[in-house]
Amino acid sequence: MEPALRTSDTSAWALAARPIAGGVQLGLDVLGRDLTVALDLTREEARAFARALLAAAGDATERTFPHPQIPEA
Repeated sequence: MEPALRTSDTSAWALAARPIAGGVQLGLDVLGRDLTVALDLTREEARAFARALLAAAGDATERTFPHPQIPEA
């Protein structure tokens, strides 16, 4: 089996992707917590899942950081 491609090992979570017969295995590890998720998906399902994660991350970022008022010139 090929090694997984991972996010940074220094972050609080890691997403790993590994090719499997007929698709992709995605693994989500939340470091310091008892949570590991492994999903066997087709390529299309994996792409849809990745898009959903990106959308959720973008939404969370928008909600987390304040939007300062930009003065008009």
